[in-house]
Amino acid sequence: MRILYGVQATGNGHITRARVMQQALAQRNIEVDYVFSGRAKDKLFDMAQFGDYQVLRGLTFATEAGKINYAKTAIEASLLTLWRDIKQLSLQHYDLVITDFEPVTAWAARRAGVPCIGLGHQYAFQYAVPRAEDNWVASMVMRWFAPASIALGAHWHHFNAPILPPLIHVAAPERPVQPEQVLVYLPFEDPNTILQLLAPIKDYQFHFFSDGLKAGQYGQIQVHPFGRESFQLQLQSAASVLCNAGFELASEALHLGKRILVKPVFGQMEQASNALALSQLGYGQACRQLSTERIAQWLATAPVVQVVYPDVAAAVADWLLAGNWQQPGLLCDELWQQVVASTR
Repeated sequence: MRILYGVQATGNGHITRARVMQQALAQRNIEVDYVFSGRAKDKLFDMAQFGDYQVLRGLTFATEAGKINYAKTAIEASLLTLWRDIKQLSLQHYDLVITDFEPVTAWAARRAGVPCIGLGHQYAFQYAVPRAEDNWVASMVMRWFAPASIALGAHWHHFNAPILPPLIHVAAPERPVQPEQVLVYLPFEDPNTILQLLAPIKDYQFHFFSDGLKAGQYGQIQVHPFGRESFQLQLQSAASVLCNAGFELASEALHLGKRILVKPVFGQMEQASNALALSQLGYGQACRQLSTERIAQWLATAPVVQVVYPDVAAAVADWLLAGNWQQPGLLCDELWQQVVASTR
């Protein structure tokens, strides 16, 4: 079997999911080529495991200060380049396309009639999962941005639908948890504003990952450059995670038993829906606007919920090899039976 695997590279969550799948597929000697789009190649990091991967322009949403800028998004989009890349992407030697909300590979598969599995969080929105700030435009984006012939979505709960648990690293942590440590990852917010909000909170050590600030110590706030290994080590030792309402980091934090506060990106239906789901499930807290008082209150009072997920990537790789791609329901049911949740 030979697979072409497309990954939306705008956020690191899609790439994190692809890292887990790459390891599972490689362990089974499945031949896979990778395509990333939505981010310039020089902005990608720690990509050696994907071999000789391709980078295409694709489509992405422009954000400023925690909000989607639709005017800038329209200006920066190049539909002509997108259509050219779709036509030029040859699928002649592939048995299957997997797309993690990546439009070029998804539409190339649709055009060529090659089976395409949508593997990622966005495909869970084809079912009755919690939705917030929904509108016609958001629904059309979810449906047509990267369409797949087989949807294999992932979420924190099954919501009585054929949805997978999150695809995350399930290895035991290498570092013990430090109660006063907080991981901060807010790539869509203004980093200087975040520094100002955290500065008055003196009883905690904040590890803030940002590419908009010079790395170094700012009082009780340590600013780190982006890096997969350093990020994972800080995530392991942190007791709390403050982040935007993307899916993958919150999934890893839940699995490791971290206190979670999310601030969704304004105008982004997926993130608003994720914040709603976390709140409804009782897995974390959410706020529309960050403030020093809100962050301090969360740190002082929020309970910790841990949801231990199984090795979903390994199960999906085995399912792919089995070839019964039209019947994902049994796979999902078996995986959810292994999920264990607890509160402390």
